[in-house]
Amino acid sequence: MRGDECIRFLQWALPQLRLRWPGFRKVRGQVCKRISRRMAELSIDEISDYRDYLGAHQDEWAVLDKLCQVTISRFYRDRPVCRFLAREVLPDLARQVLQQGADYLRVWSVGCGSGEEPFTISLIWRLQVHSQFPGLSLRLVATDANPVMRQHVTDACYAYSSVKDLPADWRDTAFCRDARRYCLKPEFRDGIEFMQQDVRQLNPAETFDLVLCRNLVFTYFEEDLQRSILDRMRAALKPGGALIIGIHERLPEGVVGFSEWSARLRVYRKSG
Repeated sequence: MRGDECIRFLQWALPQLRLRWPGFRKVRGQVCKRISRRMAELSIDEISDYRDYLGAHQDEWAVLDKLCQVTISRFYRDRPVCRFLAREVLPDLARQVLQQGADYLRVWSVGCGSGEEPFTISLIWRLQVHSQFPGLSLRLVATDANPVMRQHVTDACYAYSSVKDLPADWRDTAFCRDARRYCLKPEFRDGIEFMQQDVRQLNPAETFDLVLCRNLVFTYFEEDLQRSILDRMRAALKPGGALIIGIHERLPEGVVGFSEWSARLRVYRKSG
């Protein structure tokens, strides 16, 4: 399948999956390779024939949807955001939680992939923040639609490319190393629940002090879907809770119920 053929196919198919073509421009090569492999499995040579196959087999749309799920992550991604979390967001939310008489801080990581983001939050909390709030614990729920990711988070072992952005002393403190991988020590996995869940359909049945939804909803999903998910996220956030999206993302125009905590870093606070 030629690249221009795949582009035209994605421009046709993505809106039917409620996905946005602009979000796939940088990752289309990855998605096109997956589609080519799927066509080979079905013994289909031409992309036009795959379109016909989708028309005749409605369950194939669910397969295509999974092929279009993109996971690009690493520990300590976007260092300024991680530093802002450690310096301002987590301490401020911790003080708010204590004032409310609670004994744990609740965090939701949306589209957690292989676990790099929720484990990064755990590292920041344990290595930088927790000593300021010794009576407070972290409870983190991490969700992703892809069932394959569960094995990665169970092992919690990563190549150097996934952990290279971490401070070197953090790698020494929090990981055991073998010849090829860095494996996160069990104490840094405590308090994290991983769930297979598609944010387009569901979210955890509890409220949170912090929601991280970076480089997923506001990159790949169509705007109407973004707005409906954002409504559910707002309902899942406690008053004064924080929402963090990708540093290159934007909330839909005209959104209400949030104030900017850091416009540059795309950190927002729920009003009220």
